[in-house]
Amino acid sequence: MMADKPARITVVKPGWFTTVQDGGRYGYQQYGMPVSGPMDRRSHVIANRLAGNRDQEAALEITLKGPELLFETASVVAVAGADLSPAINGVALPLWTSVPVKAGSRLVFGTRRSGARGYLAVAGGVDVPVVLGSRSTHVSSGTGGLKGRALAAGDCLIGGTAGPHQQAMIGRSLPERLRPSYSAAATLRILPGPQLSSFAPQAFDVLAANPYRLSSRSNRMGYRLEGPRLTQARAEARISDGTALGALQVPPDGQPILLMADRQTIGGYPIIAVVISADLHLAGQLLPGDTVSFTPTTLPEAQAILKAQWKDLNETMPPAAEVRP
Repeated sequence: MMADKPARITVVKPGWFTTVQDGGRYGYQQYGMPVSGPMDRRSHVIANRLAGNRDQEAALEITLKGPELLFETASVVAVAGADLSPAINGVALPLWTSVPVKAGSRLVFGTRRSGARGYLAVAGGVDVPVVLGSRSTHVSSGTGGLKGRALAAGDCLIGGTAGPHQQAMIGRSLPERLRPSYSAAATLRILPGPQLSSFAPQAFDVLAANPYRLSSRSNRMGYRLEGPRLTQARAEARISDGTALGALQVPPDGQPILLMADRQTIGGYPIIAVVISADLHLAGQLLPGDTVSFTPTTLPEAQAILKAQWKDLNETMPPAAEVRP
Protein backbone atom coordinates (compact mmCIF):
# COMPACT_ATOMS: atom_id res chain seq x y z
CA MET A 1 0.00 0.00 0.00
CA MET A 2 1.37 3.41 -0.93
CA ALA A 3 -0.36 6.57 0.19
CA ASP A 4 0.16 9.36 -2.31
CA LYS A 5 -1.77 12.04 -0.47
CA PRO A 6 -2.11 13.30 3.11
CA ALA A 7 -4.21 11.27 5.50
CA ARG A 8 -7.72 12.60 6.06
CA ILE A 9 -9.44 11.42 9.24
CA THR A 10 -13.02 12.15 10.31
CA VAL A 11 -13.88 12.05 14.00
CA VAL A 12 -17.08 9.96 14.26
CA LYS A 13 -16.98 9.86 18.08
CA PRO A 14 -14.48 11.96 20.05
CA GLY A 15 -13.99 9.77 23.12
CA TRP A 16 -13.93 11.27 26.59
CA PHE A 17 -10.94 13.57 26.21
CA THR A 18 -8.85 13.29 23.06
CA THR A 19 -6.43 16.10 22.25
CA VAL A 20 -3.63 16.86 19.81
CA GLN A 21 -0.23 16.96 21.54
CA ASP A 22 3.24 17.39 20.14
CA GLY A 23 6.52 17.60 22.07
CA GLY A 24 5.37 20.67 24.01
CA ARG A 25 5.29 24.46 23.89
CA TYR A 26 8.70 25.63 25.11
CA GLY A 27 10.06 29.16 25.33
CA TYR A 28 6.89 30.91 26.54
CA GLN A 29 6.69 30.13 30.25
CA GLN A 30 8.10 33.57 30.97
CA TYR A 31 4.86 34.95 29.52
CA GLY A 32 2.65 32.63 31.57
CA MET A 33 2.07 30.03 28.82
CA PRO A 34 2.28 26.40 30.09
CA VAL A 35 4.36 23.83 28.23
CA SER A 36 1.56 21.23 27.78
CA GLY A 37 2.58 18.35 25.50
CA PRO A 38 2.05 14.65 26.28
CA MET A 39 1.42 13.38 29.79
CA ASP A 40 3.49 10.30 28.88
CA ARG A 41 6.32 11.60 26.73
CA ARG A 42 7.96 8.21 26.31
CA SER A 43 4.87 6.60 24.76
CA HIS A 44 4.33 9.67 22.59
CA VAL A 45 7.88 9.42 21.25
CA ILE A 46 7.66 5.67 20.67
CA ALA A 47 4.35 5.99 18.78
CA ASN A 48 5.92 8.62 16.55
CA ARG A 49 9.02 6.55 15.86
CA LEU A 50 6.91 3.54 14.97
CA ALA A 51 4.92 5.67 12.52
CA GLY A 52 8.15 6.94 10.96
CA ASN A 53 7.83 10.44 12.43
CA ARG A 54 10.23 12.66 14.26
CA ASP A 55 9.87 12.56 18.02
CA GLN A 56 8.16 15.95 18.39
CA GLU A 57 5.43 15.43 15.78
CA ALA A 58 1.82 16.00 16.80
CA ALA A 59 -0.19 12.88 17.71
CA LEU A 60 -3.47 12.19 19.50
CA GLU A 61 -3.48 11.74 23.26
CA ILE A 62 -6.46 9.53 24.12
CA THR A 63 -7.74 9.46 27.70
CA LEU A 64 -9.54 6.39 29.13
CA LYS A 65 -12.29 6.08 26.50
CA GLY A 66 -11.05 6.44 22.96
CA PRO A 67 -12.58 7.92 19.82
CA GLU A 68 -13.98 6.36 16.69
CA LEU A 69 -12.06 7.56 13.64
CA LEU A 70 -12.85 7.11 9.95
CA PHE A 71 -9.78 7.12 7.68
CA GLU A 72 -10.91 8.70 4.43
CA THR A 73 -7.48 7.97 2.92
CA ALA A 74 -4.84 5.32 3.53
CA SER A 75 -2.12 5.85 6.11
CA VAL A 76 0.32 4.21 8.51
CA VAL A 77 -0.38 4.46 12.25
CA ALA A 78 0.92 3.26 15.60
CA VAL A 79 -0.71 3.18 19.05
CA ALA A 80 1.42 3.22 22.20
CA GLY A 81 0.81 3.74 25.90
CA ALA A 82 -2.38 2.60 27.61
CA ASP A 83 -4.17 -0.49 26.34
CA LEU A 84 -7.57 0.86 25.33
CA SER A 85 -8.41 -2.11 23.09
CA PRO A 86 -7.92 -0.46 19.68
CA ALA A 87 -9.35 -2.23 16.63
CA ILE A 88 -9.52 -1.51 12.90
CA ASN A 89 -12.69 -2.72 11.19
CA GLY A 90 -13.33 -5.06 14.10
CA VAL A 91 -9.84 -6.59 14.08
CA ALA A 92 -7.68 -5.95 17.15
CA LEU A 93 -4.84 -3.54 16.46
CA PRO A 94 -1.56 -4.56 18.12
CA LEU A 95 -0.04 -1.98 20.47
CA TRP A 96 3.52 -0.71 20.07
CA THR A 97 3.45 -1.71 16.38
CA SER A 98 3.34 0.13 13.07
CA VAL A 99 0.33 -0.91 10.96
CA PRO A 100 -1.18 0.15 7.61
CA VAL A 101 -4.70 1.54 7.47
CA LYS A 102 -6.70 1.32 4.25
CA ALA A 103 -8.98 4.07 3.01
CA GLY A 104 -12.46 3.67 4.44
CA SER A 105 -11.26 1.93 7.59
CA ARG A 106 -12.64 2.69 11.06
CA LEU A 107 -10.39 2.74 14.08
CA VAL A 108 -12.25 2.32 17.37
CA PHE A 109 -11.22 1.92 21.00
CA GLY A 110 -12.96 -0.30 23.52
CA THR A 111 -12.36 -1.51 27.06
CA ARG A 112 -9.51 -0.02 29.05
CA ARG A 113 -7.17 -2.83 30.12
CA SER A 114 -4.27 -0.87 31.57
CA GLY A 115 -2.97 2.67 31.81
CA ALA A 116 -4.88 5.89 31.33
CA ARG A 117 -3.59 7.50 28.13
CA GLY A 118 -2.94 6.07 24.69
CA TYR A 119 -1.06 7.80 21.87
CA LEU A 120 -2.08 7.48 18.24
CA ALA A 121 0.61 8.60 15.80
CA VAL A 122 -0.21 9.02 12.11
CA ALA A 123 2.49 8.97 9.44
CA GLY A 124 3.62 12.54 8.90
CA GLY A 125 2.02 13.78 12.11
CA VAL A 126 -1.29 15.55 12.73
CA ASP A 127 -1.40 18.85 10.89
CA VAL A 128 -3.04 21.55 12.99
CA PRO A 129 -1.92 25.21 13.17
CA VAL A 130 1.30 25.95 15.02
CA VAL A 131 0.62 28.37 17.89
CA LEU A 132 3.59 29.80 19.78
CA GLY A 133 5.85 27.20 18.25
CA SER A 134 3.74 24.15 19.05
CA ARG A 135 0.67 22.18 17.99
CA SER A 136 -0.08 21.03 21.55
CA THR A 137 -3.54 21.64 22.98
CA HIS A 138 -3.90 23.65 26.20
CA VAL A 139 -7.63 23.50 26.83
CA SER A 140 -7.75 25.94 29.76
CA SER A 141 -6.48 28.81 27.60
CA GLY A 142 -8.00 27.56 24.32
CA THR A 143 -4.54 27.41 22.75
CA GLY A 144 -3.19 25.09 20.06
CA GLY A 145 -4.51 21.75 18.85
CA LEU A 146 -7.82 21.84 17.01
CA LYS A 147 -9.37 25.19 17.94
CA GLY A 148 -7.83 24.94 21.41
CA ARG A 149 -10.15 22.15 22.57
CA ALA A 150 -10.58 18.40 22.79
CA LEU A 151 -11.82 16.65 19.65
CA ALA A 152 -15.53 16.76 18.83
CA ALA A 153 -17.71 14.65 16.55
CA GLY A 154 -17.46 15.83 12.96
CA ASP A 155 -13.94 17.20 13.24
CA CYS A 156 -11.61 16.53 10.33
CA LEU A 157 -7.94 15.82 10.99
CA ILE A 158 -5.28 16.03 8.33
CA GLY A 159 -2.18 13.88 8.66
CA GLY A 160 0.95 13.58 6.59
CA THR A 161 1.71 11.40 3.61
CA ALA A 162 2.94 7.86 4.24
CA GLY A 163 6.04 7.89 2.07
CA PRO A 164 8.68 5.18 1.54
CA HIS A 165 10.16 5.64 5.01
CA GLN A 166 6.81 5.16 6.74
CA GLN A 167 6.03 2.20 4.50
CA ALA A 168 9.29 0.59 5.55
CA MET A 169 8.19 0.82 9.19
CA ILE A 170 5.05 -1.30 8.69
CA GLY A 171 5.08 -4.30 11.00
CA ARG A 172 7.86 -3.00 13.20
CA SER A 173 7.22 -3.46 16.92
CA LEU A 174 8.77 -2.31 20.16
CA PRO A 175 10.48 -5.27 21.85
CA GLU A 176 8.63 -6.66 24.86
CA ARG A 177 11.48 -5.80 27.22
CA LEU A 178 11.01 -2.09 26.46
CA ARG A 179 7.24 -2.08 26.91
CA PRO A 180 6.22 -0.55 30.24
CA SER A 181 3.90 -2.26 32.69
CA TYR A 182 1.22 0.06 34.05
CA SER A 183 -0.17 -0.45 37.53
CA ALA A 184 -2.90 1.09 39.65
CA ALA A 185 -0.30 1.12 42.43
CA ALA A 186 2.76 2.80 40.92
CA THR A 187 6.14 3.44 42.52
CA LEU A 188 7.90 6.65 41.51
CA ARG A 189 11.45 7.60 42.47
CA ILE A 190 12.01 11.07 43.91
CA LEU A 191 14.75 13.57 44.68
CA PRO A 192 14.59 16.13 47.52
CA GLY A 193 12.92 19.36 46.40
CA PRO A 194 14.38 22.87 46.52
CA GLN A 195 12.29 23.88 49.54
CA LEU A 196 12.81 20.73 51.60
CA SER A 197 14.11 22.84 54.49
CA SER A 198 10.69 24.52 54.74
CA PHE A 199 9.16 21.27 56.02
CA ALA A 200 9.22 19.56 59.37
CA PRO A 201 12.23 17.20 59.71
CA GLN A 202 10.11 14.06 59.34
CA ALA A 203 8.00 15.25 56.37
CA PHE A 204 10.18 13.76 53.62
CA ASP A 205 10.26 10.41 55.44
CA VAL A 206 6.47 10.48 55.76
CA LEU A 207 6.18 11.07 52.00
CA ALA A 208 8.52 8.17 51.27
CA ALA A 209 6.91 5.75 53.72
CA ASN A 210 3.24 6.01 52.78
CA PRO A 211 1.13 5.49 49.64
CA TYR A 212 -0.95 8.40 48.36
CA ARG A 213 -4.19 8.19 46.40
CA LEU A 214 -5.00 10.28 43.33
CA SER A 215 -8.01 12.47 44.05
CA SER A 216 -10.94 12.88 41.66
CA ARG A 217 -9.78 16.51 41.32
CA SER A 218 -6.68 15.40 39.40
CA ASN A 219 -6.17 16.48 35.77
CA ARG A 220 -3.50 17.31 33.21
CA MET A 221 -2.39 20.29 35.29
CA GLY A 222 -1.64 18.23 38.38
CA TYR A 223 -2.55 15.24 40.51
CA ARG A 224 -3.99 16.10 43.91
CA LEU A 225 -2.84 13.37 46.27
CA GLU A 226 -4.54 12.17 49.42
CA GLY A 227 -2.57 10.65 52.28
CA PRO A 228 -0.63 11.52 55.44
CA ARG A 229 -0.24 15.26 55.91
CA LEU A 230 3.15 16.79 55.12
CA THR A 231 3.82 19.42 57.76
CA GLN A 232 5.69 22.62 57.05
CA ALA A 233 8.20 23.76 59.66
CA ARG A 234 6.68 27.21 59.84
CA ALA A 235 4.26 29.48 58.05
CA GLU A 236 6.15 31.99 55.96
CA ALA A 237 5.61 34.35 53.06
CA ARG A 238 7.10 33.02 49.86
CA ILE A 239 7.91 34.51 46.48
CA SER A 240 6.52 32.40 43.64
CA ASP A 241 9.08 30.72 41.44
CA GLY A 242 9.14 28.53 38.34
CA THR A 243 7.57 25.08 38.34
CA ALA A 244 8.94 21.84 36.93
CA LEU A 245 7.29 18.73 35.55
CA GLY A 246 7.14 16.16 38.34
CA ALA A 247 7.45 18.64 41.21
CA LEU A 248 5.53 17.82 44.38
CA GLN A 249 4.08 21.05 45.70
CA VAL A 250 2.51 21.11 49.16
CA PRO A 251 -0.29 23.64 49.89
CA PRO A 252 -1.26 24.60 53.46
CA ASP A 253 -3.52 21.53 53.86
CA GLY A 254 -0.42 19.31 53.69
CA GLN A 255 -1.72 17.21 50.79
CA PRO A 256 0.85 17.16 47.94
CA ILE A 257 0.14 18.02 44.31
CA LEU A 258 2.16 16.30 41.58
CA LEU A 259 2.60 18.83 38.76
CA MET A 260 2.04 17.45 35.27
CA ALA A 261 2.04 18.57 31.62
CA ASP A 262 -0.37 21.53 31.88
CA ARG A 263 1.16 22.80 35.14
CA GLN A 264 1.13 26.52 35.87
CA THR A 265 4.34 28.37 35.01
CA ILE A 266 5.00 29.66 38.54
CA GLY A 267 3.82 28.68 42.00
CA GLY A 268 4.23 29.73 45.59
CA TYR A 269 3.68 26.42 47.38
CA PRO A 270 6.95 24.87 48.61
CA ILE A 271 8.24 21.84 46.73
CA ILE A 272 9.21 18.94 48.97
CA ALA A 273 10.38 16.55 46.23
CA VAL A 274 10.57 16.01 42.47
CA VAL A 275 9.79 12.80 40.57
CA ILE A 276 12.77 11.77 38.43
CA SER A 277 12.44 12.21 34.68
CA ALA A 278 12.80 8.48 33.98
CA ASP A 279 9.60 7.72 35.94
CA LEU A 280 7.38 10.51 34.62
CA HIS A 281 5.96 8.31 31.86
CA LEU A 282 4.55 6.02 34.57
CA ALA A 283 3.03 9.01 36.35
CA GLY A 284 1.37 10.03 33.09
CA GLN A 285 -0.55 6.74 33.03
CA LEU A 286 -2.21 7.16 36.43
CA LEU A 287 -5.87 8.05 36.94
CA PRO A 288 -8.07 9.07 39.89
CA GLY A 289 -8.34 6.28 42.46
CA ASP A 290 -4.88 4.89 41.71
CA THR A 291 -2.22 4.95 44.40
CA VAL A 292 1.39 6.03 44.19
CA SER A 293 4.35 5.38 46.45
CA PHE A 294 7.54 7.41 46.44
CA THR A 295 11.06 6.01 46.77
CA PRO A 296 14.04 8.33 47.38
CA THR A 297 17.03 8.14 45.05
CA THR A 298 20.09 10.27 44.32
CA LEU A 299 20.84 12.67 41.48
CA PRO A 300 23.66 10.49 40.03
CA GLU A 301 21.36 7.46 40.10
CA ALA A 302 18.52 9.43 38.47
CA GLN A 303 20.82 10.63 35.70
CA ALA A 304 22.19 7.13 35.08
CA ILE A 305 18.68 5.63 34.95
CA LEU A 306 17.48 8.23 32.42
CA LYS A 307 20.60 7.87 30.27
CA ALA A 308 20.29 4.08 30.18
CA GLN A 309 16.56 4.25 29.45
CA TRP A 310 16.97 6.41 26.36
CA LYS A 311 20.18 4.68 25.22
CA ASP A 312 18.35 1.37 25.10
CA LEU A 313 15.43 2.86 23.17
CA ASN A 314 17.65 4.80 20.75
CA GLU A 315 19.74 1.74 19.94
CA THR A 316 16.64 -0.36 19.35
CA MET A 317 14.58 2.27 17.54
CA PRO A 318 16.65 5.30 16.42
CA PRO A 319 14.95 8.70 16.02
CA ALA A 320 13.53 9.28 12.54
CA ALA A 321 16.08 11.98 11.73
CA GLU A 322 18.83 9.36 12.06
CA VAL A 323 17.22 6.70 9.88
CA ARG A 324 15.93 8.81 7.02
CA PRO A 325 18.11 8.77 3.89
